[in-house]
Amino acid sequence: MGKEIVNLDTLSTLEIIRKINHEDKKIAYLVEEQLGQISKAVELIVKSFEIGGRLIYVGSGTSGKLAVIDASECPPTFGVDDSMVQGIISGGEGALSGWLEHTEDDEELAVRDLQSIDVNKNDILVGITASGNTPYVRRAMEYGKEIQCKTIGIMCSSIGKIKDICDLTISVDVGEEILMGSTRMKAGTAQKMILNMLSTTSMIKFGKTYLNLMVNVKPINKKLQDRVREMVCLATNANKNKIDEILEKCDYDPKVAIIVIETGLRVEEAKLMLEEHNGRTADVLDNYK
Repeated sequence: MGKEIVNLDTLSTLEIIRKINHEDKKIAYLVEEQLGQISKAVELIVKSFEIGGRLIYVGSGTSGKLAVIDASECPPTFGVDDSMVQGIISGGEGALSGWLEHTEDDEELAVRDLQSIDVNKNDILVGITASGNTPYVRRAMEYGKEIQCKTIGIMCSSIGKIKDICDLTISVDVGEEILMGSTRMKAGTAQKMILNMLSTTSMIKFGKTYLNLMVNVKPINKKLQDRVREMVCLATNANKNKIDEILEKCDYDPKVAIIVIETGLRVEEAKLMLEEHNGRTADVLDNYK
């Protein structure tokens, strides 16, 4: 299909917004077509976690910014170490607050950036590129293959070259952007949706949640402490006074609080059982019964 010229600049504000919204509606359905590939990608990520590997996102421009955002949300949401999920953007911190789009052509930079964090064969690399052809991302995936990393490509095109490099590719062809070439729009939305699925599902499968509760959240402020209190209440149906008493004793660790309330164990005993079961709350409760 050829490129279509649209008179966006002469439309009313509401007409422009409606056109953008109409295009955005398509994205979830296009991503749905790739759920099988996304599921396989999660399985690869979890296997990497199980052998001590890290999830490393690599991207340029919008793709790199989305990578950094998703990676930076994992420690506070899932209580994991800062290094477990990392986002690398070509141009580094300067590219986050400004724009260093020329760095997307620097293949040597891609290798240096990966070497700077000692990427090894236990890690898994996820290359994110709207076109599927960004030189920085492509070379990062090639380097990953050279050192025997598993590699996953995310692209918003059906013809991107990284599909010929990566072990697995998630391809969502979003079509032309309403503002031609502005891949921060539909392509960015598709990429964000996929990254949400990859990181969240991987963490769930790796035991960083209990039920649908974020029990590994770090309660570093009052809002999060209130959220912990709500989680424990939902998981145990205990009364507020008992929950507050236990949370004070375990420094607002929701997993420990849930186990103490559900089993009658002391705080230290609950912590030991969590260690024995790799932090999986459900396994502790299942084995205590």
